[in-house]
Parts: sequence; structure tokens; C-alpha cells
Amino acid sequence: MAEKTLKKELVYKGRIIDLYRDEVLCDNGNTSIREILHHNGGVCILGFKDGKAILVKQYRYALGKELIELPAGKVEKGEDPDLAAYREYEEETGLKPKHLIKLGSIIPTCGYSDEVIRLYLVDGYEVSNRHLDPDEEMDLLYLPLEEVEKMIENGDIVDAKSIATIYHYGRYIKK
Repeated sequence: MAEKTLKKELVYKGRIIDLYRDEVLCDNGNTSIREILHHNGGVCILGFKDGKAILVKQYRYALGKELIELPAGKVEKGEDPDLAAYREYEEETGLKPKHLIKLGSIIPTCGYSDEVIRLYLVDGYEVSNRHLDPDEEMDLLYLPLEEVEKMIENGDIVDAKSIATIYHYGRYIKK
């Protein structure tokens, strides 16, 4: 199955997303409108310090509340996702990864966005400095993995990219 783009209209060009309104021809011959958010993608990184998983707690404006998540961030236009993961992890945690292991990727909102989030595991690090973006505020949390898993089960951690990364990590360590 595939849909053919008949018309593509840029409705909004933003700093992080672009919104398109496309007219498409469906396989069955009907036409339809697709509203698509273009996003350069993101990265989510699981790392440990002293045997504890490193998470961040930050306010998410779109939801109007604080969330607990793994360190993560967006891929800049033209940036290699692997390099974005190294950059974001150091910025948010103050730890510079020596090596990152790719755990997989997810497509968080396939119905209306082309965003892909790549998932990583930190394999060794050097102590560095945190350097958050001017509009970022977050607290670091160091939690045993078992506690993180319980927080997911209890609904205290609801961030999809963090949950997916923890899942992929579990599969990785069982290999």
C-alpha cells in the first residue's frame, strides 16, 4: 500500500517542527488530506553512574507538569544522530560518553509525524560539565533500575521514549 502526494503545502515553519498539509491519492482511488509534522528526530540515552540509572525531571509545558525521563534531545538539522546523542547526554548529565551502543529506534507518532527517536546505551564515560540550553531546567535523578521499572509499572514514568529505551536495554542485556 502507498499513497501518492498530489499537493504539498507548508502551513507553518518553526524552530523545531514544520507543519505540512498534503493532498494524497489513496490506493483505492480516493483523495484525502494528511496533516504532517516534520521533525528532525531525537535521541534518548540510558546511562548508569555508580550502578544507578540517570534520569532527569523536567517541566513539560505542553503537558503542564513535570515528567521523569531519560536524558534526551533533538537532532539538529543535518546533524548525525549519533553525535546528537553524545552532545545531549553530556549537556544534560555532565558525563561525556566514551562509547554509545545503539539499542534501536522508535517512531512515536506515526499517524501525523515523521519523527524518529534513536535509543542508546552509554558504555563508559568521562566526567565533564553540564551545560543546559538557556531555556532548560532539570534535576538529575539517580535510581536503581528496579525502581525505574516499578515507576514505569506504576505510571510515574509515562514518557514513551524512556519506556522504550528501558525495554530495549532489557532485551540487550538478555543477549
